[in-house]
Amino acid sequence: MLDWQLIFSIHPFSWTALGAALVSGFIIGIERQLRGKPAGIRTSILIVMGTYVFIAASMSINSEMTDPSRIIGQVITGVGFLGAGVMLARDGMVLGVTSAATIWVLAAIGVSIGIGFELVGIKLSILVVGVLTGIDLLENSSSALRRGVHRTYSEWLNGSYGGLFNRRKSDKPKPQDIDDPH
Repeated sequence: MLDWQLIFSIHPFSWTALGAALVSGFIIGIERQLRGKPAGIRTSILIVMGTYVFIAASMSINSEMTDPSRIIGQVITGVGFLGAGVMLARDGMVLGVTSAATIWVLAAIGVSIGIGFELVGIKLSILVVGVLTGIDLLENSSSALRRGVHRTYSEWLNGSYGGLFNRRKSDKPKPQDIDDPH
């Protein structure tokens, strides 16, 4: 006879924690995806779940010889590389910093779930969405909040607000030779 508990057991992991990771990643991921930003629903869920699995696994092998906080540090460093991958420089402006920071926060939420605070992870996800949407609404309502690096990319390209990339009307783009790779 089949032992259903054995079949559905994912020890040392918890279905409740995996559910919290899924919900947390979904909450942030849906906001990112609806706004057309990098790291949408799938990526957000996978970052939170992956971080949870690493932390829960390290907690399960905790002994006098191991230190789970070292695993946390290594996960955060690795996720930093993921965040760096969504950042890029274009026309003297760095894009994707908020997405990189969001990826970092997703990992932090995974850590909180991994150390046993599932409900806190969901609450943090709601707070993150509040920050992402709330600050965006504030920036859109006031031009004073969009100065400097907080301008939109289209404002930089179009030279709105006396941007850095205003081109003289007489400047014509140099035609590029198709055969020239540079």
